Order: sequence, then structure tokens, then C-alpha cells
Amino acid sequence: MAEETLTKELILDTAETVLRKYGLAKTNMSDIARAIGVSHAALYRHFENKAMLQKAVVDRWLSGVFEPLAQAAKEANSIDSKLYNWLNALRMFKLERSRKDPELFAMYARLVGENPDLLEMHMEQLLEQLQLIIEEGVAVGTFKCQDARQAAIGVFMATTRFHHAAFSSEWEKPDAESRFEAVWQTLLYGLHDSSVKK
Repeated sequence: MAEETLTKELILDTAETVLRKYGLAKTNMSDIARAIGVSHAALYRHFENKAMLQKAVVDRWLSGVFEPLAQAAKEANSIDSKLYNWLNALRMFKLERSRKDPELFAMYARLVGENPDLLEMHMEQLLEQLQLIIEEGVAVGTFKCQDARQAAIGVFMATTRFHHAAFSSEWEKPDAESRFEAVWQTLLYGLHDSSVKK
């Protein structure tokens, strides 16, 4: 391949394929360059080292969730269903990824753990979306809370077991669906109850 036509997207696509084949520990920049058909020096013009390339791979993987979340929220016909759809889309996105390629999912979970700044940024983006939904719910009089940001944090933390990779072993349990519904009903009660001020 001509090195002048090399793109970051192609590098990231190939890196994911090579990581799947060789694993995180055994994959290096030369393996990825060889798979593309360029010199490893060509990769360094886009990513200064392996760590930066890995960060970019993780960032793209994490960012993949935002489109399905937005679509799920868009399809809702009430603020309750918008919040439910968003939470359910988040957990199903993670579940489907863990089902489709459990080895790659485990590798990504490890990479995320090694890049706390990316995880923090990802969580902040998720919280911002949640906050907007809750603020909309307050504006239309459905949700009762004084601090939408705090409510978003509460909702996010309450549902962590359904979307954080650390709990992926629980996602296929027979009662996983009923546990999610139980948490959802409790959250909904809290958001609707005007006596809950904080």
C-alpha cells in the first residue's frame, strides 16, 4: 500500500484485527504495519508510539456507544421511556459486544483500565447525556429533583452493574433482566417522588 494514502481509520481497523489475532501483550507496531503493507515508520507519522495507538483504539471503541444511545432516546414517546431506552441501550450495547467477541471485549476492558483518563472522559460524556434527559424530565414536570447533575450521577452509579465491564460475568445470568427492571422501577420512583429533594 502507498504510505501517503495511509489513514488513521485504516490503522485503527487493522490494529483491532491484529490485536484480536495476537493479543495485547504480543502485538507491536511492526505487526500492524506488516498487516497493512507499510513500514512501521509510517505508523509513527500518525501515532507517536504504541501507547498512543492503543489509546486511539480504546477511544474509538468507547465512542461507539453514543450513536445507539442517541437513537434509543430518539425513539421514545415519553420522558420515562427516553430514560429507560437510554439505560437499556447502554447495557445492551455492552452485552452484545461481550457476546460477539468475549476475548476482544476482555482486552478492551483491560485497556480501558490502563487508560483512566479516557474512561473519565467517556463517563463524563455519558453523564452529560443523562443529565440532559433528566433536565428535560424536570422541565416537563415529570421528574422532581433539584440537581439534575447529582441525579444523573445517582442513576449512572445505580446501574453500573449492568454496563461496567467489571460485572460482565453477571450479564448472562437468568435473573439479569429482572434485576435491571427492579433497579429501573426504584430509580423511576425516586425521580417521580416530589418528596425526594436531593
